[in-house]
Amino acid sequence: MIKIVLIGAGNVAFHLCQAFKNSENTKVVQIFNRTLENIAVFPESIDKTNSYTKLKEADIYIIAVSDDSVSMVSENFLLNNKLVVHTSGSVAMKTLSDKNRKGVFYPLQSFSKSRKVDFSEIPICVEASEEKDLELLKVLGKSISEKVVVINSEERKRLHLSAVIVNNFVNYLYQVGSNLLEEEALSFDLLKPLIKETALKIESLPPFEAQTGPAKRNDKKTIEKHLHLLKDSPYKKLYAEMTEAILREYSILDNN
Repeated sequence: MIKIVLIGAGNVAFHLCQAFKNSENTKVVQIFNRTLENIAVFPESIDKTNSYTKLKEADIYIIAVSDDSVSMVSENFLLNNKLVVHTSGSVAMKTLSDKNRKGVFYPLQSFSKSRKVDFSEIPICVEASEEKDLELLKVLGKSISEKVVVINSEERKRLHLSAVIVNNFVNYLYQVGSNLLEEEALSFDLLKPLIKETALKIESLPPFEAQTGPAKRNDKKTIEKHLHLLKDSPYKKLYAEMTEAILREYSILDNN
């Protein structure tokens, strides 16, 4: 049984707590947060504290706080030579305090408290400064996920960058599409089957082969019509730059 102390009250901590609670091989013995009210949503059966002096004994201490707070929180620990890990995609492992053994336990997913997730399908990216700790993090990862991979800090930075592009940027484009539809009193629901099919397509095709649309076809007439529709829109530049990027990716610009 791997004993865990969770540090933080955000979405990642909340979902990790649920996943560990459902595993037979792990136990969350405590949750720490500076504001106790923020961890009231966590199970009542788990001990809670807002004091670093009252942290319980555990095998792993998981810091699940904002990226900017990781270093400060790890420095505040009164522990020594314990395994302390963070869950950030963009923070290097070396950011953690040297007082304790270091590691990373990064679940590659977008979390919201209101939505349940299937942790078995979520990649868990692990890293550690010592081999024995890396093996423990692998075991911990496998207790909740079928996809555990060893990735160093530099690789994880590139992975996180890619995740931001395919998740946050794409979701922003959903918002752009929604805003354009609202101008004509049309429902965003009309686009949902298309969004689902696009997501399903990359299960069997690489993104390069899955690309469709007027830019991929170099359909200049349609592109010009779209740009005309957007002539007074703040999204015209976005459309033009995205179109040019697709043309360049498929070397269509070089042939003109």
